[in-house]
Amino acid sequence: MSSEAASLDDYLAGACTDLANACTACGKCVEVCPVTPTLPLAEASPPGITADIARLLGDGTPLEGAAEIWAKHCNGCGICIPACPEAINPRRMVTLAGTLESRRQSEAPELFRKMSRAIRIMAALQLVPAEFDRLLRIPHARDAREVPVVFYLGCNPIRTPHVLFNAMHILDALEVDYEIVGGPGACCGIIHAKWEGSFDKGGRVTDGTLDRFDDFKPEKVLSWCPSCVMHLGESIEGFRETAFEFDHVTRFLADEGDRLAAKLTTPVPKRVLLHAHEGMPEIGARVARFLETVPGLTLVDTVVEPGYTCGGSGGDRSPTLKATARAALLERAAAEDIDCLVTLFHGCHGQLAKEQERGAFEVLNWTDLLVASLGGTPHEDVSKRYRMADDWGLVLDEGEIYLRANGIEIDREQLLRLLPEIFAQAEFKGGLESFASTPRRTEAAAS
Repeated sequence: MSSEAASLDDYLAGACTDLANACTACGKCVEVCPVTPTLPLAEASPPGITADIARLLGDGTPLEGAAEIWAKHCNGCGICIPACPEAINPRRMVTLAGTLESRRQSEAPELFRKMSRAIRIMAALQLVPAEFDRLLRIPHARDAREVPVVFYLGCNPIRTPHVLFNAMHILDALEVDYEIVGGPGACCGIIHAKWEGSFDKGGRVTDGTLDRFDDFKPEKVLSWCPSCVMHLGESIEGFRETAFEFDHVTRFLADEGDRLAAKLTTPVPKRVLLHAHEGMPEIGARVARFLETVPGLTLVDTVVEPGYTCGGSGGDRSPTLKATARAALLERAAAEDIDCLVTLFHGCHGQLAKEQERGAFEVLNWTDLLVASLGGTPHEDVSKRYRMADDWGLVLDEGEIYLRANGIEIDREQLLRLLPEIFAQAEFKGGLESFASTPRRTEAAAS
């Protein structure tokens, strides 16, 4: 697949130095950033902020003051990229700056450990054992068969498994020969490197996952998760030379657009509003084209929210900006000309699904609509049902038998306390301490 790769530590050192040398600290990225006006930056100058970030990348000087505040609130929208007169990628600069800062002090210690347990519990609550095993089984090299396509699930999408099974239904309808790789055992490495600041672990995890892809000798690896695309395709682009193309699954479906359109024959009479993101506009544009191909469906409008996705790496990092955009999205979705709000990514769906209880509109993922137009039945969205129930006792009454069938034993009372945090992905904000190897004393005693 590739020549022997350098360590991630060495790669990041070189990448950071190159970016620091290329940056002239003009401050254009800070000036155009939509998050900047929402932050308490006082009299800080945009050139001063970018100079501090370039200094961190160049010689390791820790961020403080305005530069630290600005970098922590970057939502990955990418509006800064075309504004840079040096044609470098300021989004990548800020991401790598945050990665270096995490090595000094992580915002979410033991995130991978907590996240892995939360993902397994959420998936086990929703899936029968055969489905659970299919998404979380780690393939062995000896079992790999040569296929043209690998569908890469990532980690967190498994919390919202129906979108993944829907995507596989679409690939099956196109008669794609593929295998799947996913789950925490095949993480892209973003959690270890970017969030935990462990470059050694991050490099090993990334190498291991790329090796798993290569076991299948694919021509293409199709990722569902936008964060995996961002990490492997932008933040650490070039870390490993690969023999396959890596991109979001929507690009493959767009390339197969004529064949897909020919199969979308069942009318889906809905008037929909598409929720999209600034940071990866090409994905939203592709999904809009898919929806416009569905007979009977009217794409009334698209509302673009900040960031490259919802969640802790995206829109949630700029809460003031997001709150304004989210209010506008929900107001537009409630208008009389809309009967369905269509979500883009798994994280978006996880946040927006509960809004269906407002009664003014249905919330579906775009994959639900494509499966329906293919004449199929979308996979049941158990996660949405659980979120709308708003009663964790009822959720556990239904889901406990699935947990046990999937081999997960956990005290019921403890799980009742943890379910709100698990569904809210609280580990990305330092929560779910009960899942840490050394929980803080107060929470350990409480549990």
